[in-house]
Amino acid sequence: MSEHFQPHLPLPQATAEPCIRSRPLPPYRGIVAVDAKDFTGYPAIEHDLISRAIPQLLGTSFERAGIADVWNDRRFPDSTGDGFVFGFDPTAMPFVIHPWLNTLQEVLTEFNVHSMGAVRIRLRVSLHIGPVTDSGDREDGKGTPRNDTHRLLDSRPVKAMLAASSENVTQIAAILSDRCYQDAVASGYTGRHLDYFTEVPATVEGKSFAQRAWLYVPAPSGTLYDRRILGDQVIEDQEAQRAHEDSPRDPGHAAVPRTVTNRADNGNVNTGTVHGGQKVNNTRTNTHVVGDQFGGSKAGTVHGTQGDTFRGDKNSGHR
Repeated sequence: MSEHFQPHLPLPQATAEPCIRSRPLPPYRGIVAVDAKDFTGYPAIEHDLISRAIPQLLGTSFERAGIADVWNDRRFPDSTGDGFVFGFDPTAMPFVIHPWLNTLQEVLTEFNVHSMGAVRIRLRVSLHIGPVTDSGDREDGKGTPRNDTHRLLDSRPVKAMLAASSENVTQIAAILSDRCYQDAVASGYTGRHLDYFTEVPATVEGKSFAQRAWLYVPAPSGTLYDRRILGDQVIEDQEAQRAHEDSPRDPGHAAVPRTVTNRADNGNVNTGTVHGGQKVNNTRTNTHVVGDQFGGSKAGTVHGTQGDTFRGDKNSGHR
């Protein structure tokens, strides 16, 4: 070691000693994190503009949603360059989910319209609840819930949802941790029906992270029924649940099959599911009508045929 080396600060000591003795939990905090879509796709000269605009838009949206105190009293706030994160009193979580997320959608829509396409800010939002350090120090906000909040923000479902939706309609896509959903939504405290939320498996590419989570999109566009977003297991569970609900059971016996007759006099009957081919039959009586029969897959997924196969001459025939 050089004789000129003079350390000025003592090295930190590892004194946490987990699982040795019991200690009180850190305070529970709600955590909100946002991240701008395609931030690095903008020229570097615009990065500072976007970084400054995001907290301003957040402040405006909280005030307009009637919960300005959540923003004014934010804990361990931190700008991430292309986003922002802070903690808040978890009792406000139902109001952060609704109406704030919807209000943020409106504020971003206004901003993007007025920017005339020069800079478009679309945000991913993650919400979580859990114990994190909060003693008033600059380094507060530490704990597994804070880490998981950022993992959720970077997870496949919320990224895929925003990417698959229309930039003219959907300005935010939010993902809630299961704890957040169970505590604030499933409990009935949030002013939004449970059907507005979609269960997804949250995973992050290159990270050992996999959690159950819930998507909420205030202004959806495109389709939520997509294996890139929902995951195969969630879709299979949903299909099994639908099959169970659609099959009345006789106690002690197998499901009783039902016969369904689809009828639409002088109209079209559309049968099939999103997993198989769909067939359109014209049932107009006593009248010869030239119609098309569509073959092919209509599956709502990125796999397989995405269009219809037309058989026959669409221009032939007459009344």
